[in-house]
Amino acid sequence: MKLLEIYILRRIVQMFLVTLVPVLTIIWTIQVLGRVNLVTDTGQSMGSFMMLATFILPTIIPVVLPFALAIGITQTLTAMNNDSELPVIDAAGASRSIIYRPVLLLAAFLSVFSFVVANFVEPPARVAARQMVAEAYADLLSSVIEEKTFRSIEEGLYVQISERHSGRVLTGLFVVDHRDPNFDLIYYAREGSIDESGTSLTMRDGEVHRKTPDGRISIIKFMSYAFDLSAMSGAETPSLSAGDRSLAFLLNPDLSDPHIIGSAGSYRSELHARLTDWLFPFVFALISLVVAGDSRSHRQMRLHPMVIALVLAFGLRWLGFSFKNLVKQDEAYIFLMYLLPAVTTAVSVYLLASHRQIRMPSVVWRVLMPTWHRIRQRWAGRLGGSV
Repeated sequence: MKLLEIYILRRIVQMFLVTLVPVLTIIWTIQVLGRVNLVTDTGQSMGSFMMLATFILPTIIPVVLPFALAIGITQTLTAMNNDSELPVIDAAGASRSIIYRPVLLLAAFLSVFSFVVANFVEPPARVAARQMVAEAYADLLSSVIEEKTFRSIEEGLYVQISERHSGRVLTGLFVVDHRDPNFDLIYYAREGSIDESGTSLTMRDGEVHRKTPDGRISIIKFMSYAFDLSAMSGAETPSLSAGDRSLAFLLNPDLSDPHIIGSAGSYRSELHARLTDWLFPFVFALISLVVAGDSRSHRQMRLHPMVIALVLAFGLRWLGFSFKNLVKQDEAYIFLMYLLPAVTTAVSVYLLASHRQIRMPSVVWRVLMPTWHRIRQRWAGRLGGSV
């Protein structure tokens, strides 16, 4: 690779990372805060919470990465044009491949990286996150709930214990169950114990009060009573969605699986999304080259290349999600998911080969320019100078 190509590549990588890290951090933080109830509800340590946050990260990277690359390329090439570096390269008679090669090499590498993350890192991370949440709630009663404190396990279910003893033994049990609209249940027990799997609470020497909607109350005393915890504890193996499955499973699914039979469209759309979404970094890189890879005069009246590139990128990503939803409903639309990156790549390559530029239609520009000038003048007046 030539020295100039290394220079361009280094600048793009720097801008790409400067864009990727903050955006990824913000989105990651939002996703993590949405799961902070794992700590507040189950008393998990911050180490467990950070482990869960780590499992969430691979689900965000493939989505954010293409947009960060588009910003890095357009911002770098625009800055080089403003510094007269692109005009000098053209004036020296250098081939346009000097600019294209480092961009496309980086885009190809990030596309492969996105494919690996989406197909081999993200599914196990999603499964591990689900399992971690299930295990956190599985032992909720025997180790987490504070003594002499009412605790809501789930909507309509409350538990209080007087004391916790070794061997998963609880004393002074009080359980209120309003989950069934046909009757309310209140359990009192002198003692209880939870099995090793965390799926059953055996209460001893107590009584249960049952109240129906018409106000009738029945009281039943018991020497031993088993209360099922599996539904509220999540101790059972969590059901997996299409996004949690590996690429190998999606390519050869178990057709006898009831979940697949009930949601075959989700598995179909997920498979073809896995095979096409990884191309977006390369496609966005081509669009960025078409938008910002040409040398131009500072006096040209045009939108910032980053704005154009991001508008096109968001439009393509929206089409990708739309086509995925169509495939979920009908497999006849599968070809659209492959046609989108293929057509975009072909058009971009044609524009680059013919040295054509993406320009705003003159009619739209004539409509927008008066508004743009008024905004510039208003801000110039507020700032006490020219904008």
